Amino acid sequence: MFVSLQGAIESGLLYALMALGVYITFRILDFPDLTVDGSFTTGAAIGTVMTIAGTPPWLAVICAFMGGALAGTLTGLLHTKGKINGLLSGIIMMIALYSINLRILGKPNVSLRGEPNFFDGVTVLSIGLFLAIVAKVGLDLFFKTNTGLSLRATGDNSRMIRSFGANTDITIIMGVALSNALVACSGALIAHSQNAANNSMGIGMIVIGLASVIIGEAIFGAKTIFRATLAVVLGAIVYRIIYALALRVEWLDAQDMKLITAVIIVCALVIPSVRRAIKSKSTAKKRTEEVLASMEQTSGGER
Repeated sequence: MFVSLQGAIESGLLYALMALGVYITFRILDFPDLTVDGSFTTGAAIGTVMTIAGTPPWLAVICAFMGGALAGTLTGLLHTKGKINGLLSGIIMMIALYSINLRILGKPNVSLRGEPNFFDGVTVLSIGLFLAIVAKVGLDLFFKTNTGLSLRATGDNSRMIRSFGANTDITIIMGVALSNALVACSGALIAHSQNAANNSMGIGMIVIGLASVIIGEAIFGAKTIFRATLAVVLGAIVYRIIYALALRVEWLDAQDMKLITAVIIVCALVIPSVRRAIKSKSTAKKRTEEVLASMEQTSGGER
């Protein structure tokens, strides 16, 4: 049981980079980017193939980061310069990346066994924790800069920020590029941790990323950027722990995991609404009691 939970925490820390990338587009930019399913595999493909070719694993992961940034940039260009709907831009890029990733890999499945590994000499837990902290703190600092504030303002009200002379096209491209760079980096790290990469490993990543963001916000809140990014990292870990526990249930198989993910997301969305409803009901009841008490006091005074 302990080994299973440790593995879930390790995976959660590696997937946290991907969840942070999804947070940038869906929460900060309010951009429904589906490129994630393709860029995750792009990162895994670049990281794997370059490592096999003799590139140091750390450099291969950096190149995967850059490859994801390029994919995100193209999505941003399709939306801003091509005037294509944001959702459709992501879908187009995701479809294109399927063939590109297959070209990079050369075949559907590539093994890293016997090759140098990013985690050689270190534990996945330690390096995963370090990278998650660096990414979280880096984003916190970035969002406090003028560029970061412009990014946040673009997501909140793009018309207003344009009225101040800001170029929202560049801001959107930059945000989507950074998002997919983190996603691709996560893909490369997952490929190294699993010692393999395949052309379909990115399918459903957008759902996992959204689940991590929603779970984190529902449990830990997101009133400030610091708290929101922390919630996303912790949400990714919680999601993987729930995933690991679900796999231990005897009557559930690996083929049921997509259904479990959907149930987790529904619960994460419904629970905050139920909490608000209960709190609102409790507040209304309290106010009613106060009004009745006040009326009784008034009537008593009149007597």
